[in-house]
Amino acid sequence: MRKILSILALCLSAVMGLGVANGGANPAPRVVVSLKPIHSLVAGVMAGVGEPTLLVRGSASPHSYSLRPSDARALNEADLVFWVGDGMETFLQRPLRALAGDAEVVALSTVPGIGLLESRAGGARDARDEDGHESEAGHGKQDEAQTPRPGSHNLHIWLDPVNAIVIVKAAVTALSEADPGHAADYARNGAALIGRLNALDRATRADLGPVKDTPFVVFHDAFHYFEKHYDLNAVGAITVSPDRAPGAQRVSEIRDKIMELEAACVFSEPQFAPSLLDTVIEGTSARPGILDPLGADRPAGPEAYFSLMRGLAGSLKKCLALAS
Repeated sequence: MRKILSILALCLSAVMGLGVANGGANPAPRVVVSLKPIHSLVAGVMAGVGEPTLLVRGSASPHSYSLRPSDARALNEADLVFWVGDGMETFLQRPLRALAGDAEVVALSTVPGIGLLESRAGGARDARDEDGHESEAGHGKQDEAQTPRPGSHNLHIWLDPVNAIVIVKAAVTALSEADPGHAADYARNGAALIGRLNALDRATRADLGPVKDTPFVVFHDAFHYFEKHYDLNAVGAITVSPDRAPGAQRVSEIRDKIMELEAACVFSEPQFAPSLLDTVIEGTSARPGILDPLGADRPAGPEAYFSLMRGLAGSLKKCLALAS
């Protein structure tokens, strides 16, 4: 009997010891992120500690996305939520109030240090008229930070690597406050990420240098931050719907505009049917290309942001170099 009691005591002691060990460990905070490029940066900061949950996957639009039950559950259980803000993920406005009431919500478009660019009307433009100098990562952006006014800013903020660095710093701060036990991990990961982002920026600028003066047109004005940071010659944006093909008159107007602007390339996005791009450039000398601001077809995770930015630079360089 004493032997049995002794064995039971040892087992109980082991179980209690395991409980103390688990209780003493710092569990990772439950983090939800709206968009893949932002998720990638937050995942990089959390590397080795935990994995954030991504809401918008694939080629779904951040403006019209519908929450799945698993998304609603993740928001309801979240300790931290990262999103760009009201003017981008419109589907999140009500759920954040209804489901994530106990979570710390970080609207990245309002974070101090984020450089915001005014929304532009579609059509012809001279992108270089907006700024007389070429900016570099870590320089000249702080003066451009503005107080957000809903609806007045382009919110594709992650396409500027300087903003990406600000997002990383904001993630380090928010995660460290929510989870002080892993603050050193977040700081170390953040510093490594910033080093990689600066290296990516230098490589991207070198890649795009030979084609930065070649004019091009985009279907959707999602690339303002990328164009401005790398001093690219984007001469216009064609406003078309991915859900409805333009009529014959509109197609004729677009072709005339492409020829008037002497655009070497016209870039669509993954959500548009390839036939639409072929239709609007028919009869012009412009070449077709695809640019993806969200990384729709790229695997989610810490490498997604880097893959996205390299993909944008590669697509631009490939088309513009052939047309130069």
